[in-house]
Amino acid sequence: MTRRNFIFTAATAAAAGRSSPPARVLVPIHRVMDSRARCSPEQLHHFWSSIWPETVRNFSGGGIGLQTTDGPGEVRRSPADNPIFVGLRRGAINLVLTGHIPMKWDNGRALAGVTTIHDGYHVCLVALQYAHGNQIPFLSVNTCVHELLHALLQDVFVRRPAWYQTDGREFRIDCYATGLWLFHNGAAIRQSAQTYLDRLRAADAARVGMLDGGQFGHTVK
Repeated sequence: MTRRNFIFTAATAAAAGRSSPPARVLVPIHRVMDSRARCSPEQLHHFWSSIWPETVRNFSGGGIGLQTTDGPGEVRRSPADNPIFVGLRRGAINLVLTGHIPMKWDNGRALAGVTTIHDGYHVCLVALQYAHGNQIPFLSVNTCVHELLHALLQDVFVRRPAWYQTDGREFRIDCYATGLWLFHNGAAIRQSAQTYLDRLRAADAARVGMLDGGQFGHTVK
C-alpha cells in the first residue's frame, strides 16, 4: 500500500465513521517502571505529561480504550545481556519503561522500543531516553502507539520475520499510527485488537490448564 493510497483510504474511512460511534475495544495495559533505570526527571516528566497522554488520545480517537494498572518492577541483566523482567503480569500488555533497550535486543541501534513475547509475557519495552510523541506522519510517530500496535496488529505472533518483512511491518505500523493520529481511523485496528485479545486470553487459559495438570509452559519469542 502506497502512502497516497493509505491517506485516501484512511480519510474515507474516517469520514464514513463519523455518522455512528465505533464499538470500543478495551485493552489491558500493565505499566511497570524499571526501578534500575537511570532516567532523568525531565525524561520522566516528558513521558507522563506528553507522550503517554497523547498515546491515550490517539487510541481513544480510534475507539480503543486503554485499561491501565501499575506495579513495581525492574529489568535485570544476565551475563549475556538478556533482560530478566520482574513485575510482569499475564493477561495484559506489559508496558515496561526503562532507560535504554538491552544491546542483545537492539544490536546497538539505540531503539526507542521493542515489542515481543518473552517467557509467555507480552512486553512493550520503551526506552525513555529515545521515546517521543508524534512528529512526522508515516516516519516518526508516537513511540508507545507504535509499540502497542505491534501487539494489537499481531506482529508479536510472527516468529523470526525476514528482513524485508521487518521493514514492511514497520512502515505498516507507522501507517496505522498515522491514521489514528490524523484521522481517528481505528476500524481495522479494533478488529485485529479483538482477535489479539482472544489469543492472549486463550494462551493464558491454556497455560493455567497445563499448570493445573502438572505441566509447565514454554517460552515464546
